[in-house]
Amino acid sequence: MLNSIKADWFSNLRGDLLSGIVVALALIPEAIAFSIIAGVDPKIGLYASFCIAVIIAFVGGRPGMISAATGAMALLMVTLVKEHGLQYLLAATLLTGVFQIIAGYLKLGGLMRFVSRSVVTGFVNALAILIFMAQLPELTNVTWHVYAMTAAGLGIIYLFPLLPFVGRLIPSPLVCIVSLTFVSILLGLDIRTVGDMGELPDTLPVFLWPDVPLNLETLMIILPYSLGLAVVGLLESMMTATIVDELTDTTSDRNRECRGQGIANIGAGLLGGMAGCAMIGQSVINVKSGGRTRLSTLTAGVFLLIMVLVLDAWLVQIPMAALVAVMIMVSIGTFSWESVRNLKHHPLSTNIVMLVTVVVVVATHNLAFGVLAGVLLAALFFANKVGHYMRVDAELDESTNTRTYRVLGQVFFSSSEKFLAAFDFREVVDNVVIDLSRAHFWDITAVGALDKAVIKFRREGAQVEVIGLNEASATIVDRFGVHDKPDADDPLLGH
Repeated sequence: MLNSIKADWFSNLRGDLLSGIVVALALIPEAIAFSIIAGVDPKIGLYASFCIAVIIAFVGGRPGMISAATGAMALLMVTLVKEHGLQYLLAATLLTGVFQIIAGYLKLGGLMRFVSRSVVTGFVNALAILIFMAQLPELTNVTWHVYAMTAAGLGIIYLFPLLPFVGRLIPSPLVCIVSLTFVSILLGLDIRTVGDMGELPDTLPVFLWPDVPLNLETLMIILPYSLGLAVVGLLESMMTATIVDELTDTTSDRNRECRGQGIANIGAGLLGGMAGCAMIGQSVINVKSGGRTRLSTLTAGVFLLIMVLVLDAWLVQIPMAALVAVMIMVSIGTFSWESVRNLKHHPLSTNIVMLVTVVVVVATHNLAFGVLAGVLLAALFFANKVGHYMRVDAELDESTNTRTYRVLGQVFFSSSEKFLAAFDFREVVDNVVIDLSRAHFWDITAVGALDKAVIKFRREGAQVEVIGLNEASATIVDRFGVHDKPDADDPLLGH
């Protein structure tokens, strides 16, 4: 028990504390921006980020992963806030948490095994592009000072780690933010700062039960939004967990993460915050800055609140150019550059899945749509590929006028037409043997194809024997097949 607590919390003190501070600094402008997107006061996003980060540090299934208010979730809230107001958003946030807890207990986190590597790569690349695009408003119609500060920030981020001794002690993004803030204040530069993003809260969040009628009408209003938020939140969290797993060469408990996200969202809703989920950008910042355990996530949440309430006079002076430099670093580090090189070597279907995922996510700004498109395409390509590995060999025994068909491979909806096309129904034979000892039947489409084959041979006057069905195939054939039923040759069956 003690060893587990030490590993989860205190095995990387310096790295976790410093990385948590960096993440907290990066969370502030994003939380404000996401609040603006959702149409609520900036403090709603900041309270949510604090609450979710702190709670998920204790109950989440992926140490070192950062969860807070996110843009993907904010986009889904716009209509609800516009038509019904903040209180209904808080109620929807609570219901979102309930759905996510249920998903955790139903072990839906295991569904990530159906997301192929090409979909994950496409998702990551799309997110890197979106992160970079989100910085462009801060780099358009600005003075040359902003470009100089951003370039200087990137220089610090990439060059500082090369310094002996000190380069590895302090995260370069933190050095970037502190040094550029100092330079901006010293030179009195007239550039956009965090304070220009919106007013920061000056009080602690308080318990707040949503002021909405507790009736069926309220439920019907928030239900579709809560379902959408729950799905998108879990999807982004699971994808983020997968990426952090790879970056740290560790594993995570995805079902616990589902439950943790739900508890965190309920906490955020009760303290006046909006729904959130894991953040790939901030999680990458955390890992790149040395964060590994739950302490880094807790530090990010606690330091966020401390900065907002205590250090606000300094916080508002942080130049946005410094944070833009950090997010550009995240974008560059997140993008899978290897996937571009692999376009020449990977199969065409893999490349198509990856590129479609990227295009859909970037075009819709909805991570769920992109992943869904990628998963569906990957499934279709897989089904088509597996279907090609099915074949039927035929052999004629002239002494008994018996034709034996030996089926090899997987018979399902994709290969059922090929299965039927392999039989010569016009051949005049007395007996037909269909040997399925090296085949597997997966669905009712395959069973229907077998029914058609048997019935067609019988109508041509042949005696048909089906042999070699394995136990699983025999079960589905016995349950759904009709060729061995008394009325199998009835034309009304439609075979």
